[in-house]
Amino acid sequence: MPLTISEVEHIAELAKLSLTDAETALYRDQLSAILDYAAAIQRVDTSAIPPTATVLPLRNVLRADHVTPAMSQEDVLANAPDAVEGCFRVKTILDAG
Repeated sequence: MPLTISEVEHIAELAKLSLTDAETALYRDQLSAILDYAAAIQRVDTSAIPPTATVLPLRNVLRADHVTPAMSQEDVLANAPDAVEGCFRVKTILDAG
């Protein structure tokens, strides 16, 4: 499916590209080859192939959960620069008033 020079210039304009005549001719050939390849792929009979979301086998890559003892509140807050009533105190980020 060969593209015309005016089609390549239109595509370049849409992409906000300034092309020389040599670049326009080069891209005309390259884009035409890409379109020819896409057309060849479209001709492949895929009617016997079910639609799929992925060609890779699905598997869970997460580790199993193991319950472990939690840290005490005192240990968690031990290195906090400022804690009040068992919570971290931080500087105000947004002023509500």
